[in-house]
Amino acid sequence: MTYDAIIVGGSFAGLSAAMQLARARRRILLIDGGLPRNRYAAHSHGFLGQDGKAPYEIVREAREQLAQYPTVKFLDGQAVKAREDAGLLRVSIEDGQDVQGKRLILATGLRDELPALASLQERWGLTVLHCPYCHGYEVAGSPLGVMAAHPLSAHQAMLLPDWGPTTYFTQGEFEPDAEQAALLEKRGVRIERTPIVELMGTAPALDAVKLADGRRMAIHALFVASRTHMASPLAMQLGCAFNDGPLGPLIRVDELRQTSIPNVYAAGDAAIPMSNATLASASGVMAGVCVHRSLVME
Repeated sequence: MTYDAIIVGGSFAGLSAAMQLARARRRILLIDGGLPRNRYAAHSHGFLGQDGKAPYEIVREAREQLAQYPTVKFLDGQAVKAREDAGLLRVSIEDGQDVQGKRLILATGLRDELPALASLQERWGLTVLHCPYCHGYEVAGSPLGVMAAHPLSAHQAMLLPDWGPTTYFTQGEFEPDAEQAALLEKRGVRIERTPIVELMGTAPALDAVKLADGRRMAIHALFVASRTHMASPLAMQLGCAFNDGPLGPLIRVDELRQTSIPNVYAAGDAAIPMSNATLASASGVMAGVCVHRSLVME
């Protein structure tokens, strides 16, 4: 069977793209490996109408709604290979299945690489966080820290005082420039140049951080900018062009979510510079609508 569109990735972006195409009565296949980037977070925040709900619950309800459309098919499995063949896009699944479609939407997401510090990963999404807009309200009023891991970390520290007293840990590597230092001082951010070497408390709770000189500082939530990588090799296999994003490479798309490869589109974290549930969903809507338009104009 040849689908009108294959969507790889079944989180907010992929589901939003699928909904547009389902309502246009197009034959679509949604492939999902079941490992969304937000699987470490207990709740999703800032997503209109879904605030405080677990991400997997949002996905489950969306899939139930999509299942009511007769032209939608789901395939649970990891897509491992994609290629163009005689004008069609072919996707191979890890179990050996091969599927083909006229269009392909990559909603494959990103993988986060945290700094090499013990016990960061086990607290990720709970007390070690990436986004104050997603998690700041829940830790408001607590002593907060930013562990610098990127030149943008100083900017993150400037935002955080709206949620609580903030310390910026340069880790001995990401010293703020004069302008940044002035803004941090104006915002009441303490600058600590001795690196964090250990997180204290029974994970996932965070009670304090231990510094290289032996001092302990009370910190109850630590914000860290992860390095990001493609969670799937499909875009690279297809030869898609990439842009340098703020934290890692992003699939290059135009205003219609079209990649550099004909009939291949991209949405969600893998193709937008800001990681946010609402923005991921919106880019999926745009991808679904633009794929439908391309099929109509074919």
